[in-house]
Amino acid sequence: MFRTLANAWRIPDLKKKLLFTLFIVLIYRVGACLPIPYIHSGFLQDGLETGSILGFVSLISGSAFEYSTLFALGVSPYITASIVIQLLTIAIPALERLAKRGEEGKNKIAQITRYITIGISVVTSWGYYMLLNNAGAIRKNGVFYAIVIIACLVAGSSLVMWLAEKINDKGIGNGISIILFANIVSRMPTTGIRMIDTIIDHPIGGSIFAVCYAVIMLALVWFIIFITDSERRIPVQYAKKVVGRKMYGGQSSNLPIKLNMTGVMPIIFANAIITLPATIAMFFPTPDEGTFWHGFLKLFANTSWLYAVLQFVLIVAFAYFYVAISFNPIEVSGNLQKNGGSIPGIRPGKATSDFISRVLSRITLIGALFLSVVSVLPLIIYIIMNYIPKLDDFTMIFSNIAFGGTSIIIVVGVILETVRDLEAQMSMRHYKGFLE
Repeated sequence: MFRTLANAWRIPDLKKKLLFTLFIVLIYRVGACLPIPYIHSGFLQDGLETGSILGFVSLISGSAFEYSTLFALGVSPYITASIVIQLLTIAIPALERLAKRGEEGKNKIAQITRYITIGISVVTSWGYYMLLNNAGAIRKNGVFYAIVIIACLVAGSSLVMWLAEKINDKGIGNGISIILFANIVSRMPTTGIRMIDTIIDHPIGGSIFAVCYAVIMLALVWFIIFITDSERRIPVQYAKKVVGRKMYGGQSSNLPIKLNMTGVMPIIFANAIITLPATIAMFFPTPDEGTFWHGFLKLFANTSWLYAVLQFVLIVAFAYFYVAISFNPIEVSGNLQKNGGSIPGIRPGKATSDFISRVLSRITLIGALFLSVVSVLPLIIYIIMNYIPKLDDFTMIFSNIAFGGTSIIIVVGVILETVRDLEAQMSMRHYKGFLE
């Protein structure tokens, strides 16, 4: 990884892209520290530290959500809008035809996504304002102050969307992933300080807890890298063709299918859906304990077994959904047939597409189970720790890292994707033509 970055730094074009991306990330982190007027900054911090369902929102916003800063909503509205537009593209034939229209269609789809992002930002900002108002975090009440707060949140969300797109256009790409990476990394020093405080308060227990946590995280990193780099290679044989006096083709190749083709997107999509009850609840006053709505919202807290089960199921479902919209076996089979390629023992055409579909379904299941287990395992540990009174201090610390599996998948996935993209761009720039 470091060698790739060093080689990319020596190429002027890639160096400009790296510096531009770092500059955008710096702007984002500055915006994540700018407080919104008329709000008590950090008023929600205690509520989120106890393991609230909104802790994930705070995680992917780099603590901007809990401190009520300009980028409090983070990339959540943009991600939700992307989910909505992808679902609508499948359901509405007009949007499907638009998506297949090439670069012009992609630009129009991107413009529609921006409009949906702004709409979601307005609704979410109103809910966030109601949450702050119910918590007593608003310094001055009134229509004017509400408009100012909501306008700041919507403007911040729109600016985050613009920054992510700028990384895609002029940076190294993967704008949303880069911003998520920066947010998660920004929380690591705070987690480390809390871990040190735990060791000071509980020398023996804290040290054992820290060592076990470090070992588990290192094992997860190795496992994530191993699964991410794994692939199923389907052998492909190309027929021989005689052109003039020369014979072409006849070579053997393979069709690689990544084990984790979807990356971290199913986890992001699943968490965006599963946090909807808490998002809707922000519009209303906090229900009294013992009421129906209090119990209903408690079911969707990350201390609930239902939350872990739903997250597991949604990750698997979104993994299949993401593969279905990004990989078309019929199109791949048609391309193989046009180029004179075939899978040994499989007839060209429909038989080939059915074979690729079966292999893809099995590979997707393994990748989806991998994402689900790594993401849900820390939540299960956190839920179990809540039932052990003697571990209250450690549970308080673990509540801030209960999304450790999700965080590691995002961080490792973004690093691997960025390194692969840089290597691909370097290989294109070092390609020697036939004149050399």
